[in-house]
Amino acid sequence: MEHGFSLGPTPLERLNRARADLRIGLPVVLSGAALAVAVETLGPERLAALRGLGPLTLALTSWRAETLKARVYDNDLARIAVPEEADLGWLRALADPADDLRMPMKGPLTSRRDGDPGLARAAIALAKSAQLLPAALLVPLTGPAPEGLTALDAAEVLREIAAESVLAPVAAARVPMRAAEKGRLHIFRPDDGGEEHYAVEIGSPPRDKPVLARLHSACFTGDVLGSLKCDCGPQLDAALTQMGHEGAGVLLYLNQEGRGIGLANKMRAYSLQDQGFDTVEANHRLGFEDDERDFRIGAALLKKLGFRSVRLLTNNPAKVRMLEANGIAVAERVPLKAGLSRHNAAYLATKAAKSGHIL
Repeated sequence: MEHGFSLGPTPLERLNRARADLRIGLPVVLSGAALAVAVETLGPERLAALRGLGPLTLALTSWRAETLKARVYDNDLARIAVPEEADLGWLRALADPADDLRMPMKGPLTSRRDGDPGLARAAIALAKSAQLLPAALLVPLTGPAPEGLTALDAAEVLREIAAESVLAPVAAARVPMRAAEKGRLHIFRPDDGGEEHYAVEIGSPPRDKPVLARLHSACFTGDVLGSLKCDCGPQLDAALTQMGHEGAGVLLYLNQEGRGIGLANKMRAYSLQDQGFDTVEANHRLGFEDDERDFRIGAALLKKLGFRSVRLLTNNPAKVRMLEANGIAVAERVPLKAGLSRHNAAYLATKAAKSGHIL
């Protein structure tokens, strides 16, 4: 019997496979026209093999290119011609800003301006979505691609990464907590192969009234280690405590560590902060935007749980705008004052000045 559904991978499944490949240093094939590999995980043997295929191009975001004083001809990215004598150390020095202050001169750098930047744009997007440094090495393909590599269409990659992921409920169970004995934890899994997200429901909040809600991005250092560099841990505790006092609420714990750049890159940003850069500047030097999180996830989870209106615990007006833009009414913004210390005063001041937080 013939079936209409293919057993082969969908574009979204190929995308998830490509992320895994990049994280272990494997190249992927883009539009049958180029091989792309993440600089962070590239090894010397594969670099030598790639060099044998043709001229190499290093794709960097415009933020990273600006730090390196490289010309940007493609708005959001730069394509740097890799010299024949350049080794892996040279590539990693351009990708990772850890030693920028010690070795500020890395050029002269020649930016390419011919051809379509779409392949480089897809390669950078893939590296970002794999939570690697946003730097990718590309080499054109003049013959068939090596066997066994994941092949993707570059335009399709950008569409799939930009698309909103579909979240499916996986499991839920009662979890009594210090903040409230009547608690329930819901687990949701995205269809793009990304990390699962959690909803902590306190009490039995009615679905026809605004629920006290908090969108909390995962923070291993603050939530688990009690780091004093941020206010995340105290905010998490304060939000759950307030929900416990009111007897009802929902806290969404979104696995978007470090404003969506992942824990490893967050630690890189912390290291840059120790060199004197603020949190936004550190992200930019790494090649990331101020905030790489997908706030649509929070709205989708609320809808899955049956909520259409919230009293939002937040100091960030962007979260209010995001929820309302995605079909969740915000009846009230409830300030969340917690966690200010001498260790994070400058960090919180930057959030207020550059990210619009109301503190």
